[in-house]
Amino acid sequence: MARIAESVDEQRFKEVLLEGQYLSAEELATVEKAAQEKSVPLAAALVSEGLLTEDLVGQCMAEAFGIKYADQDSMPGSPEVVKKIPESDARKFRAVFVHEDTEMVIAASERPKDADLFALLSSLFPNKKVEVRYTLPKNIDTALKLYEKPLAAQFAELLSKPNASITDIVEKVINHAFDLKVSDIHFEPRDTEVNVRFRIDGVLLEAVRIPRRFYENIVNRVKVLARLPIDEHQRTEDGSFQHPHSGGAINVRVSIAPTVDGEKIVLRLLAPYMAMFTLDTLGFSKRDQALLTAAADKPFGMILVTGPTGSGKTTTLYAFLHELNTAEVNITTIEDPVEYKVSGINQMQANLATDLTFATGLRSIVRQDPDIVLVGEIRDKETAEIAVNAALTGHLLFSTFHANDAATTVPRMIDMGTEPFLLASTLELVIAQRLVRRICETCRTTYIMTAAELMSAMPRVVPYFKGKKQLTLYKGKGCDMCHGTGYRGRVGIFELIRTTTAIQECIAKRPTRSELWAIARSEGSRSLFEDGLEKVTGGVTTLDELLRVAEPDALAS
Repeated sequence: MARIAESVDEQRFKEVLLEGQYLSAEELATVEKAAQEKSVPLAAALVSEGLLTEDLVGQCMAEAFGIKYADQDSMPGSPEVVKKIPESDARKFRAVFVHEDTEMVIAASERPKDADLFALLSSLFPNKKVEVRYTLPKNIDTALKLYEKPLAAQFAELLSKPNASITDIVEKVINHAFDLKVSDIHFEPRDTEVNVRFRIDGVLLEAVRIPRRFYENIVNRVKVLARLPIDEHQRTEDGSFQHPHSGGAINVRVSIAPTVDGEKIVLRLLAPYMAMFTLDTLGFSKRDQALLTAAADKPFGMILVTGPTGSGKTTTLYAFLHELNTAEVNITTIEDPVEYKVSGINQMQANLATDLTFATGLRSIVRQDPDIVLVGEIRDKETAEIAVNAALTGHLLFSTFHANDAATTVPRMIDMGTEPFLLASTLELVIAQRLVRRICETCRTTYIMTAAELMSAMPRVVPYFKGKKQLTLYKGKGCDMCHGTGYRGRVGIFELIRTTTAIQECIAKRPTRSELWAIARSEGSRSLFEDGLEKVTGGVTTLDELLRVAEPDALAS
């Protein structure tokens, strides 16, 4: 979060923070010091240090201005609404239309005290009272996207030029993907054209099609950026480059693979917005957050995060490190690759060419006097043994592990060669997780589903709603903000097993998955599906989306 507002009085902002009891005087002094050390504004430091959410900072900023705050839900949801203020004026004054009735007009801006903005609105909406509220720059950026033409229309204009620039084509794709918070860009060559698809919230959507005649130069441009040989066409190639953007530099990982139709490119965007999560924004319930905090507060032990590729495991680990990253502790990681650089943490990049594996790196780390260790993944017996020994000898160790659920992790670790009594002594917490798409808040609506309809459409879910004749559920109708999908953003669903005395005794006996899960359930653990159902009934996601990523737990029926 590079900037929050312009021309606000910082002293008044601090007074609001203290008067509203958003922070204590001690916390304010600490975050001021952090802001100075990192050369960032105080408001940005409040978010990066995890003391306040962006919306709370925005609310404080509005109070410092002496006006009301407009959050993301207040922003216009369609081009027709946003265009009530001409695009040139909206971009000039960083202002967007919010609301209009018979008597007044409400707009929002990151510069709400601009007299010229007030004069403009008065001229656009004569005979009406004008009110300008403060909103975050990111909300302005989101609303301004509604002025833009679809990517296909932008490309039609670009490619119609006699000397269409390949550099412009690549930049436009990456910039557009960044604005949409895309995680991966796929360039898929076909006979006469190249299909460009974006992975948004875990789902691939077609973005644009480019004539095949441009593709050879597009491939060469990407290879040049990633410093890959342009004369190699029959081997897989991997590289990376950094793409400048007004919203923050984007680290781009490049993967190129030969197909029968040509070289397929996948670009993974490791953008700043991907690393801004904290434990309280990932989707953990209050109960689960308490378990996480208790486990992370212990001086030693092992915390494992499990799930398939793309389930958000690395993001959860970074959120843990964000909470624990203080001047009093030494945090060291071994990762493959290092996806996000974190200030104050010692990060090592695995490198097979120099025999720096997770196992050899971890051996070196434990001799570096660490308090907290992160291992990117436990994938073999050697790494598992060193990780367990590190946790046993006074280190708090975090890692990821591939298993379908939390209870399967223990039998798999034992099958890998870990001694059960050592695992029982070191394992503090296992977190299994998946990602589900959030319902778009702009177009979210409710509907009623009867018990008979539920039985007909989703019989596997019926046991969870016994005794209910009808359910009030939520869905997104589809709008410009969510590109017609009804979803916008993702949230985690989680399954936690805390190592209690009963769990320790069970682990020592080499349990099966069902034996371990039976004890965990009796002690209050909820399955992935049950955690997801809470988010369904709370209007966060849909039943269809939950069933896409998680199976109903057999023990619930």
